[in-house]
Amino acid sequence: MVMDLELRLSRRAVLLAAGGLLVGCSRQPDGDKVDLRLATGPAGAVYRRIGGSLAEHISEQVPGATVSTVPSRASTDNIRMLRAGEVHLGLTSMDALITTDGSAPEGLSAICRLYDSHLHLVVMGGSAIDEFRDLAGKRISLGARDSGTEFTSLRVLELGLVNADGLYLSQAESAAALRDGEIDAMFSLTGVPTPAITELAQRHPIRLIPLDAQADALFTAFPGPYAPAMIPATAYAGVRATRTVAVPNVLLVRNDLPDDLVHAITDTIFTHTGPITSAGRDDAEAVPEAWQINVRTGISTASIPLHPGAAAWFRDRKR
Repeated sequence: MVMDLELRLSRRAVLLAAGGLLVGCSRQPDGDKVDLRLATGPAGAVYRRIGGSLAEHISEQVPGATVSTVPSRASTDNIRMLRAGEVHLGLTSMDALITTDGSAPEGLSAICRLYDSHLHLVVMGGSAIDEFRDLAGKRISLGARDSGTEFTSLRVLELGLVNADGLYLSQAESAAALRDGEIDAMFSLTGVPTPAITELAQRHPIRLIPLDAQADALFTAFPGPYAPAMIPATAYAGVRATRTVAVPNVLLVRNDLPDDLVHAITDTIFTHTGPITSAGRDDAEAVPEAWQINVRTGISTASIPLHPGAAAWFRDRKR
């Protein structure tokens, strides 16, 4: 089966190279290798870790493919880079991806749904902020510009009619600013647990502010990408279970990538990602979100169409 995959990819790459159609893919001199770029996220974010692990395993398992990661500000920035042809693959939250008419941005499609992010609203343990409405007039990190955190937190504040002093900081910058008293609270739309918040909780008492009412408001105003969720008490040291909202994350791809290549990438994600979470690997604890990657939820990309290569893999899986 591996030999067959190698032959199919090699033939496809040679044909595309001859026709000049392998858009945006850097080729090696022998013509049967492709260098792909995967947009991830900022320092302290799950996107950075899980994107790196996916790139590693795709490079190991897909014949002729080498995947390098590209740091970014996250979701919206990744969509921009994909549309501009700066990268071939990218991670994004589903709410930032779906346009007002429910479609995907032109030229892009999904390989699969990966895992769900949870919206965190973090304050220090001694903060006077006890509920969402207490954010009024406070200094709050809305996440980095062009990130999924920025996109969702602005929606939450608008729906809740809360005016706050918003700053645009990455997750690592937000945690440091919160610790140093430079901001009063931070939003973070990310996997659970996330490194920046984990490290902060290990050194200082923190609290999570419940967002159950905000989850309901998002679900009502924007049906599709939002669902009520719980951040468990086991997620962060000394932090009780907290209700919030969850948003699925999708691995996007440019439509001009060859079907056979995307088929092989999809196969790798669902049949070879075990090492990401298996005991004994250095990254096993670092990427707990990989436990959520499975075929049953992977095909659930809502109104975002699957790339033909990914769709073919899911069809083959059902046979």
